[in-house]
Formats: sequence, C-alpha cells, structure tokens
Amino acid sequence: MSAAATRPAFPFTALVGQAPLQRALLLAAIDPAIGGVLVSGPRGTAKSTAARALAALLPEGAFVTLPLGASEDKLIGTLDLEAALRESAVRFAPGLLARAHGGVLYVDEVNLLPDALVDVLLDAAASGVNTVERDGVSHMHDAHFVLVGTMNPEEGELRPQLLDRFGLMVELGTPYDVAERQRIVKARLAFDADPQAFCVARETEQRALAQRIAAARDTLGKLDWSDAVHERAAQRCIEAAVDGLRADLVMLRAARALAAFEGAQAVSPEHVDEVADCVLAHRRHAMPQRSDAPSSPQPLPPPASAPGREDKHTETTSDADWGELPPEPVAAKAVKGVIPLPAKKR
Repeated sequence: MSAAATRPAFPFTALVGQAPLQRALLLAAIDPAIGGVLVSGPRGTAKSTAARALAALLPEGAFVTLPLGASEDKLIGTLDLEAALRESAVRFAPGLLARAHGGVLYVDEVNLLPDALVDVLLDAAASGVNTVERDGVSHMHDAHFVLVGTMNPEEGELRPQLLDRFGLMVELGTPYDVAERQRIVKARLAFDADPQAFCVARETEQRALAQRIAAARDTLGKLDWSDAVHERAAQRCIEAAVDGLRADLVMLRAARALAAFEGAQAVSPEHVDEVADCVLAHRRHAMPQRSDAPSSPQPLPPPASAPGREDKHTETTSDADWGELPPEPVAAKAVKGVIPLPAKKR
C-alpha cells in the first residue's frame, strides 16, 4: 500500500479560520437530508481538506471523489440487462453513490459538471436513495452521504435552479490577517512534517467530536419545531425574498441539527438565526416592492383658499407646481438710455 493511501486526513478539530464551513459540514453530517454543502471560494482555501477531515469523523469514513469526466453510469451504477432476462435476477454494479454511502461524496468544481449529473447528485443527497432504471428493470439502494460541492466563482456559476437545491452554502475568502495566516500555515507545516504525530495529539478532541455527531444523529428525531420556530424561519425567508419554500424546510432542518449537536432540549428561534446565513447565502434576493405600497411619495394637496377670498388663478395654475406664485401685474416704466424701436408701418 502506498504512503499516500495510509496518510491520515488533516484533523477536523485542527482547522484554522474555517468556523462557518465547519459548522455547515457538521450540520449536513448530522442530517444529510439537508441536501449537501456548496463551498464557494478561490483556490487554496482548504475546501477539500475540510471535506476529507469531515469524512474521518464519520463511522464509515468513506471519502469518494467524483471526477469531472465521470459518466452517469459511473455515478449511479449499472444493471446487467442480459442477466436480468436470462436469470430473472438483477445484477447491479455499484457506482460512486453506493461507495459514498455513510461517508462524504466530494465534487470539485461542481459548476463545471453537466446539469443532468448535478440533478442526479442532488436528488440522491436529499432523498438518501439511488434508483437505477434501464429498459423496465430497476434497482434501488440506500445512499446516505454528505454531498460537498466546491466551485470557484471565477470559472462560472451554477444555474439558479441547481444552486437552490444545495442545502447550505459557505463563501470562503483569502485571509488577509497576518496572525491568522501564520496559524494556518504553521498547522499545515506541522501536519506535513509528521502526520501521525499531529493526529495523535488531537485524537482526544477528534473522538469527542465524533461522539457528539453520533449522539446528535440519535436525538435528531426527538426534536420538533414549535410555532415560534416556524414563524422565525418564515420571517427570515421573507426578509431574504427567497423563491419557493425550500429555504424554509432547509432552515428548519439545519436549526434542528444545530440544536441536536448542542444537546438542547428543544429547537429555539435562536437556532434559526444561527443557521440563517448559510441557508440564505445562495438564495437571497432583493426585497420586491409590495403592490399595495405607493411607488413614490404622494405630494401634499395645496392649501385651501382663505374664507371669503376667491382664488382667481385656480384654472391657470392647475398644471403648475404646487407652491408656485401667480404672476403679478407690474406697471411699465420707461428706461433711460434705451432708444424705442420705430413703429411698423401698416
């Protein structure tokens, strides 16, 4: 076995400056039905490192990568139709979705994948089931995995229809704080120098975090959402002017996963507020103008005429701006030094 195959993953608890991404990944690991995590950011921001680190915390520990040139058969698996006709039995060759069951399916540059392949990925991530159908023969199997897709905005965007189907989104940036950059680089250099020793030093923290994830999964179904939690989720989604109701569902699931991870007895509106950013990051729109609201301030009506006084300029000034004074007659006066023009002859 090669050294690369035995090399351990960078510990999740040793990640530096990745708190929003770590939280999103943990929520998706606790409840994969959230629909996966989309990570947007430039190269070299430890996107794949964080995904591998998450897989190491899960019981199965599977980390499967979907290459850009993969076919649909490689992703979902294939059926032997000749065997089905000859033996009346379904022979299924598992694909990447089956291999990722219980672990992490990592898709780098998901925005460059064909839309049809992204559709299959998102369907399986949200439903937890992969279905393969060929000429009337079908096969289904469980496919519970954490979908982690990454993209570099400079290389193109996902279509809005696909973007919305990712449960959570985190936007990463290049750190410009000197102290933070030093901590990141020092941790990476220490890991590269001796991966085994680096991981052993954090083994206790890693084990404790893995146990918290397992406990949160066990208690997830015991937590419910109160009307106050539903109302807060609806308010946050309306404020963000999201399309449809998928954001509400994801926000409630994410809030419940956070409550389970924290060991709370109930989901609270505060849990909704804490997960709102990663739920709305890729769904937020400008707030549309209400149809019942005036498009512009209405001018105040002009003041009424004083009693007993007739407004002689009502008709002549009806089209003028309010506040404009009516013209006043002024007596003509001769101006010295001006030579009058001669009258025209008739």
